[in-house]
Amino acid sequence: MPISSDGPVSQSATRAAVILPWERPDRQEEVRAAEARLEEAVGLAASIGLVIVRKAVLLLRARRPATLLGSGQVESLRAAVQEDRVAVVVVDSRLTPVQQRNLERALGCKVIDRTALILDIFGERAATKEGALQVELAHLEYQRSRLVRTWTHLERQRGGFGFLGGPGETQIEADRRMIGDRIVRLKRELEQVRRTRGLHRAARRRVPFPVVALVGYTNAGKSTLFNALTGAAVYAQDQLFATLDPTMRGLRLPSGRRIILSDTVGFISDLPTELIAAFRATLEEVAEADIILHVRDISHPDSAAQRADVEDVLEGMAKGGTIEEDWRRRVIEVQNKADLIGGPAAVPPREGGVVISAMTGDGLPDLLAAIDSRLTEAMETVRYTIPVRDGATLAWLYAHGEVTSRRDGEQDIVVTVRLLPADRARFETQSGERDPPARESAG
Repeated sequence: MPISSDGPVSQSATRAAVILPWERPDRQEEVRAAEARLEEAVGLAASIGLVIVRKAVLLLRARRPATLLGSGQVESLRAAVQEDRVAVVVVDSRLTPVQQRNLERALGCKVIDRTALILDIFGERAATKEGALQVELAHLEYQRSRLVRTWTHLERQRGGFGFLGGPGETQIEADRRMIGDRIVRLKRELEQVRRTRGLHRAARRRVPFPVVALVGYTNAGKSTLFNALTGAAVYAQDQLFATLDPTMRGLRLPSGRRIILSDTVGFISDLPTELIAAFRATLEEVAEADIILHVRDISHPDSAAQRADVEDVLEGMAKGGTIEEDWRRRVIEVQNKADLIGGPAAVPPREGGVVISAMTGDGLPDLLAAIDSRLTEAMETVRYTIPVRDGATLAWLYAHGEVTSRRDGEQDIVVTVRLLPADRARFETQSGERDPPARESAG
């Protein structure tokens, strides 16, 4: 495909070209997929301030070990870089250190791959301490594999002690050692942060509210939906990875039941392996959630593929034991951005899903009702006998569940209450000295 130019830009802007190496497509669907992937890469690059003056899908007959691209493609790209005074070429693929070095030599400008691009975005957006530490760790692990260049300062050597000391270590060896030391320190700091977060999560489990987590492909509108439902002011923009750190707010449903809504980082295809650990906080919030809202951008031409990418991540979590294998039963699919394609009425909903527009508010009452209904379906009806003097236990049941009947006696109070499975298990664990409660059918 020809290299396209997006026209003149300011002389002071960082001018960039975005290149997508793509195996030669055989079907029209693959051509559309390549174009959608290129636009995603352009969005990623633009989100960190790069001004895109060239973009192209370069079809590959074979992946060259030295440069990834063919010699003719490299030469054509070099001419385009010179013509448009491009400072950075973003290659939307994973480059080996040798390929990156050879392309920089051939093109005469900086070259970064998909991994480096996403690392830069995460580094710019991470706000929490853990997020910043995870991103720095990912950066260092990525950089350690890139210390193969022949820059002059990496060839110098530091002398040993005394006049007769050996040649010492080269600068590249010193850099590698310093990176290794910093990685060890970061991992220690992260472990401490995780222990602290574990204590916070344990405290939150004692809160009487179920957790509902938003997940979805990046830029699907999760933060906009979060703000629309809770009245919060979480940063939300029409850009990829607008927010990275989990955010939680309380929300009251139409039934009067209170929940905790959790906004999480967006998923993306081909997530760099160095950043998988940086998703740990988000993945744990999803694993702990009573309901998962899978937010989709149904106006996006590649919406079905984005849905598959998110489900692949969740399925990988299930295989790794992070989340239950039957996680799908907790999912409500939220088809967002319906306002861009004619409104909710123009979109046939999927079974078990809701069509909404977080921007206009259309469909939000239906979504809240669906959450209420799903929580009700998950509840179990049980009967407990509580001593009259134990008012605290009775209050706990009223706070955590729905008391459907109550019979007061002189010594005991018999209550029938509907509880979420997690709350029932928590209550019976805390009340282990009591007789096991008799379970009553919902009918």
